[in-house]
Amino acid sequence: MSLESDIAVFETVPLFAGLSGDQLRMLAFGSEHRRLRQGETLFRLAARSDAGFVVVSGEVELLRPQGGVQVAVGRFGPGSLLGELALLTETRRPATAVTLTDCDLIRITRPLFRRMLEEYPEIAGKLYDILAEDLARMTADILALEDRFG
Repeated sequence: MSLESDIAVFETVPLFAGLSGDQLRMLAFGSEHRRLRQGETLFRLAARSDAGFVVVSGEVELLRPQGGVQVAVGRFGPGSLLGELALLTETRRPATAVTLTDCDLIRITRPLFRRMLEEYPEIAGKLYDILAEDLARMTADILALEDRFG
């Protein structure tokens, strides 16, 4: 893929939407492509995370063990960012990611993203807003389940 096509993909990712052309160019230039065939594992549950992945094409499923079997907890297609927390801090993968189809992905490393934050600090404010929104949504989801767990 070309630099321009990578920039076009990044523009579809909510976390990166609204970044300037220079910012997107830096992100695209420093990222790397991964191509996986159907059924391959992108990352495993509890593995150290050092990067996020943008799905360019194909579909990825996240799986978690439950009662001795792997249960699907989400499916993600083009424009999805997997592992966004890994862009900010070292953490462990909360699920196993397996490709449901042949996939093209863009890998964004934590050092690259930190460099973006250092060179363009205004990105940090946008990131804060998105993470606060996600946390509020997750809290509301948990509170909605309160009656089930007493």
